[in-house]
Amino acid sequence: MIATAKRLDGIGEYYFSTKLREIDELNKQGKNIINLGIGSPDLPPHPDVIKVLQEESAKNNVHGYQNYKGSPVLRKAFADWYQQWYGVTLNADTEILPLIGSKEGIMHICMTYFEEGVAVLVPNPGYPTYSSAVKLSGATPVYYDLQDSNNWMPDFEKLEQLIQQYAQAPYKGVRGIFVNYPHMPTGQQATPALWKQLIDFAAKHDILIIHDNPYSFILNDSPASILRIEGAKDRVIELNSLSKSHNMAGWRLGVLCSSKQRIEEVLRFKTNMDSGMFLPMQLAAAKALSLGKDWFDEVNKTYAERREKVYELLDLLKCSYSKEQVGMFIWAAIPAGEKDGYAVSDKVLYTNNVFITPGGIFGSNGDKYIRISLCGSVDRFDEAIRRMKQ
Repeated sequence: MIATAKRLDGIGEYYFSTKLREIDELNKQGKNIINLGIGSPDLPPHPDVIKVLQEESAKNNVHGYQNYKGSPVLRKAFADWYQQWYGVTLNADTEILPLIGSKEGIMHICMTYFEEGVAVLVPNPGYPTYSSAVKLSGATPVYYDLQDSNNWMPDFEKLEQLIQQYAQAPYKGVRGIFVNYPHMPTGQQATPALWKQLIDFAAKHDILIIHDNPYSFILNDSPASILRIEGAKDRVIELNSLSKSHNMAGWRLGVLCSSKQRIEEVLRFKTNMDSGMFLPMQLAAAKALSLGKDWFDEVNKTYAERREKVYELLDLLKCSYSKEQVGMFIWAAIPAGEKDGYAVSDKVLYTNNVFITPGGIFGSNGDKYIRISLCGSVDRFDEAIRRMKQ
């Protein structure tokens, strides 16, 4: 029998991959499931972005292999974007690395810096890919608690305890920490004080901060980057993406930002894994990054209308939630008496033919929560509300 590699032990298929197959089967039975679980933008990119892709793709000289570091045009566009919106100065030649989606970047970072015996701090709740990528690298994910009682921010006393615990054999110590603000799934924003604490913590213990920052433009008047903090580039790799901010999830366009040294280190792995992105896509991405405030205002106007419908839906479910959340999801606590978010999700799915995400897929601290995506038309939310009322 052909066996799979041990690195896959303990790593299951991604939750949404299996759940979408179940939903497909229910749809074949005529259930017409309304999917409010996936964070895949249903709005199109700006027409000018699509126009650039069409025009550039028609040229004869754009179909070959591309620069491993990405087009200079795209790198400059990312640098200008970071300067305009985050107030962060980046060298387009040495401190920016375009990616085939930021999910790719998570894997590149893990394979570059982590290995067997190394511990990596991962948020609970948090994006499941963080722990999966850490495991695939051979390292050990160590979960640190984020809880409503602490505004979904790290408890640095407990982080210190984890540092001490994993400094002893058989471990080689903690080498990195994943952070993600605005946080998915809770919608919590970071503060400058938190950024400073994280950087001081990383410097004290000589660890790498991996900050995943794809949600900063959705329903958020103050986009922020940890790279704004003095000394951050020496300790931080920040990932960003056009998937959410520019409705380009299927285009797979992201970026990794850090110091020249970090970029060169990640390139040692990345250049052995791919040969760069299709040039017309990079040029279209550069156009997207040049869009002004009107673009973000229009997108957020749509999401704000949808958010009101989600509040109505959650009220029907008797869930509690904060209206201070940002990002493209609403995180809500299930009613007292319900077993967990999985039970609530299944009840709504099988009774009302509406799918919402159980919070437990993001970690044990999400067990008593559900998450609803804003990626659906107002009409779809109205239909979901109608079904719930029935």
